[in-house]
Amino acid sequence: MKRWDEVDRYISDTLVQPDAALAAALEASDAAGLPAISVSPAHGKLLSLLARTVGAKRILEIGTLGGYSAIWLARGLAPGGRLITLEALEKHAAVARANLERARLADRVEIRVGKALDTLPQLARPFDLTFIDADKQNNAEYFRWALKLSRPGSLIIVDNVVRDGAVIDARSRDAAVQGVRRLYELIAAEPRVAATAVQTVGVKGYDGFAIALVVK
Repeated sequence: MKRWDEVDRYISDTLVQPDAALAAALEASDAAGLPAISVSPAHGKLLSLLARTVGAKRILEIGTLGGYSAIWLARGLAPGGRLITLEALEKHAAVARANLERARLADRVEIRVGKALDTLPQLARPFDLTFIDADKQNNAEYFRWALKLSRPGSLIIVDNVVRDGAVIDARSRDAAVQGVRRLYELIAAEPRVAATAVQTVGVKGYDGFAIALVVK
């Protein structure tokens, strides 16, 4: 085990702590054969804290998978708030529905099934926070939509933007790496946001996330 895995588990054990609904969500996702690519517990709690920090009443998630991050985000909603989460595959959405029901959050979350680039145009009202964690080759397009569906003061968070360091390889033939690089280029040229990215290590390996504040 790498030292950073041990540190991540220490952080989770002390600051995140065990949670039956979240543990059950991961177990159900694994039993259904979903890929083990959900956010870490520490990252999940960060999402929830960020939602609470901005007083989010409307949250958009692009990429539901088994609903693990949706549980964290929904727990961060302001009273009366709502989360819309977009998932391409009905198999994943079914697992997520059950997990959200078990966590007693189904009344706060709407899962829309279909390719996100098809379902995003159906949304209109601005969101206070958007979390992007779907197919990386379309990251730039997802960010454009997130910005269109934001307001000044909204946060946009994008996961997996370091890719084991491969993001610095301009010649990479990996579509995910090139998708992340296009995202960086788009954000860098976008005057309506102030943004940064943070490298992370832990139980999910070496990666990172970008966070953008919509300023105008």
